[in-house]
Amino acid sequence: MHLKKVVFSQKEYPTRDYYPFNQEIFRMTGAIDFHAPVTFLIGENGTGKSTLLRAICNRCGIHIWQGAEHPRLETNPYENDLYKFIRVEWNNGFVPGSFFSSETSRYFARCLEEWAEADPEQLEYFGGKSLLTQSHGQSLMSLFRARYRIRGLYILDEPETALSPKSQLEFLGILQEMSRAGHAQFIVATHSPILMACPEAQITSFDHTPAKEVRYEDTDHFTIFKDFLNHRDRYIT
Repeated sequence: MHLKKVVFSQKEYPTRDYYPFNQEIFRMTGAIDFHAPVTFLIGENGTGKSTLLRAICNRCGIHIWQGAEHPRLETNPYENDLYKFIRVEWNNGFVPGSFFSSETSRYFARCLEEWAEADPEQLEYFGGKSLLTQSHGQSLMSLFRARYRIRGLYILDEPETALSPKSQLEFLGILQEMSRAGHAQFIVATHSPILMACPEAQITSFDHTPAKEVRYEDTDHFTIFKDFLNHRDRYIT
């Protein structure tokens, strides 16, 4: 365990009118404690899971790979400011880490390709193959196997997006292996009931205000998928 707690400095929020500071989850949750090597943040889209992950990265000095931002018709001056109003507490001091999302992984793969032109041996770290020559799912598994053997804090935003159910099971094995080794801690936003089944993982639901821990069997993801698989005729017309 590396990261022990995230504390929200609610009294210092600069506004109540703009996202994310208008989200009840961030106004009512005083802190989130981490007591397991793997923590899943779950909840409907738009509840703030991804926003919190990025804020944790910014506060912990974890780089987020991304390309140039495109102009938008309407901008939010506070959209990326949550990190300024959270505090992180470590168990035994700072550790490095990395952020993953399907979008950022593609940008990282392109950068790696450019580096490999000057030093092809860098690809050995990722199985000896260019990430761009593999399927998206294959490249992600190569990245996961290589990166998560290093001691650190790993923040992942919906890693299941490009993974088949079989690959999700393989990634579940990676989570178990790396977390049990004692050097890696994972904080993962997910909708995958396969990943959530990771033994002894902490599941924190953003569908409750304030955010609270729930049992795997009490998640909507588990109950809905189980009911569908057992009674699919109810859902198919």
